[in-house]
Amino acid sequence: MPAKSPVIVDLKFIPEEVETALKGAFPDREVINRADAVHDNRDLSGVDYAVVWKSAPDLFDRAPDLKVVFSGGAGVDHVLTLPGLPEVPLVRFVDRSLTTRMSEWVVMQCLMHLRQHRTYEALAAKREWRDLSQPEAADVTVGIMGMGVLGQDAARKLSVMGFKVVGWSRGKKAVDGIETYGGDELDAFLARTDFLVGLLPLTPETQGIFNAGLFAKLSRNGPFGAPVFINGGRGGSQNEADILSSLDAGILHAASLDVFEQEPLSPDSRFWQMPNVYMTPHVAASSDVKALFRHVEQQISRLESGQPLQHVVDKLAGY
Repeated sequence: MPAKSPVIVDLKFIPEEVETALKGAFPDREVINRADAVHDNRDLSGVDYAVVWKSAPDLFDRAPDLKVVFSGGAGVDHVLTLPGLPEVPLVRFVDRSLTTRMSEWVVMQCLMHLRQHRTYEALAAKREWRDLSQPEAADVTVGIMGMGVLGQDAARKLSVMGFKVVGWSRGKKAVDGIETYGGDELDAFLARTDFLVGLLPLTPETQGIFNAGLFAKLSRNGPFGAPVFINGGRGGSQNEADILSSLDAGILHAASLDVFEQEPLSPDSRFWQMPNVYMTPHVAASSDVKALFRHVEQQISRLESGQPLQHVVDKLAGY
C-alpha cells in the first residue's frame, strides 16, 4: 500500500493552539507544520494537501502538486488572492463551533447596543448613577446581509432573543421564520433595518459595499433615531472613512467592528478613540483548531474513498 500523502499546515493562528491541536491529529500521515523552523527548507513537492490561513506567499510555488487546499476559516479571500493558486478544489471550513462563535458575537453586539452598555460604562467611570430609557429587542429590526450558514444561524438566535430579523443575500434564501430579500430588493431591506449586520463574503461585488450611500438608506425609526452597523464578515466589504464620517454626522448611531480594511488596525486609527464603537481583533468566529483538523481529516477521508468533497468554493463567485 502506498504511503499516505503528508499534510502541510500553514496557519497564522496562535502557534501554541496549533501545536496542541496537532497532537493526535492526522495520526496516519506526516504533518509539515510550516510554523516549525525545521520545515523552512523542506521539499514540498509531491504533497497532496495544505491547510492554510494567510499562508506564506511562496506556498504554492513550494508545493506544486497539491490536490486540495483547505481554508482555516469560513472566509477564503485570503487564499484566492495568493500568487500561484493551483486549479484544485478549495474547501472552506464549516463547523458547528465556528458558526456558534459568530452567532454569539453578533448577539452580544446587538445586546450591548440595545442595552446601551457603552453609555453605562461612561457613567460608571464618572461614578454617576443614572437610568436610561430602556428599549427592548422587539423594538429593533436587525437586518443581516449575508444569509449563508453563519447568517441563518445568527438570524435564528436573534429571533429567540426577541429581535425582529430580516435577511438579504445576492440570491434570495428561504429561511423558516425569517423574512428575506434578495438581489435588487436591497433598498427595501435597508429601509427596514435598525441594526445592520454584515456577514458577507468578500467578492468584487461586495468590496466597499458598506459605505455612506448604503448607510443613508437605513431605517431612522429605531429606538436611537439612527442605525447601528455591525460587521463580522470581511474588512474589505466596508469603507472605513465612510463609517467614521457617518458616525461623526449622526447618520450612524454606533458600530461594532471585528474586521478592518488593513489588519492589524493601525495604532493611529480614529476607531481606537471612538466612544460609540466596539472593536474586536478579527476573533468573532475564531476557528477551533481541533475542529478544523477533524474537518480536514473527514474531507481527505471522503476524497480518498471516492466520495465528493464538501463545502467546495466557487472561485468565480468567491465563496
